[in-house]
Amino acid sequence: MAILTSEVADRALLDTIYRMACLGEARKTNVKSHIERIRGYCFALARSLGLPMQDVEIISYASQLHDIGEIVIPPEVYLKTGELTSAEWEMIQRHPIVGADMLRGSPSIILQAAEIIALTHHERWNGAGYPRGLKGEQIPLSGRICGLADIFDALTTKRNYKSEVTIDEAHDLIVESQGEMFDALLITAFQNSFNELVKVRQNSLA
Repeated sequence: MAILTSEVADRALLDTIYRMACLGEARKTNVKSHIERIRGYCFALARSLGLPMQDVEIISYASQLHDIGEIVIPPEVYLKTGELTSAEWEMIQRHPIVGADMLRGSPSIILQAAEIIALTHHERWNGAGYPRGLKGEQIPLSGRICGLADIFDALTTKRNYKSEVTIDEAHDLIVESQGEMFDALLITAFQNSFNELVKVRQNSLA
């Protein structure tokens, strides 16, 4: 049996991560472009924060698996267009825990980062997020980065339960959320990298 070189093994891992992400979010419209945007947004935000390039790449690749836990949400709940019942909302709020459990225990640095992101990307700076109601710097930076990327993508794309808003409207809504959804440092990174985020979105729709 041939022994994989480090380069080939890394490329194989990245390809597997991408395919896992596509499987986990297969019910989304244009799932591949969604995953590519999240990766690109996280790359731009992490780089704007001045993180080491290795960390930037780890976060961007790991972010593709942020919603892997959604695979266990029943279709009738996941695709529902009306208001969710309290029981259905509890199912939704469990998907970060399910995703983190699926990713736990890997020796891969990327999958270790993906576990953290999956668990914490729905937490919010003021403690109003889920699943654990973490607040402030209790939320890992990687989770906060992916959380903002995910919100930006949700705002600017049509979903089965909502219409999209314009790029400028999304920008203003996110900036206005400082101190509630996101911290000042991340909002600054968002503003500084906004033109790059727009390019990522445009490229994914081309």
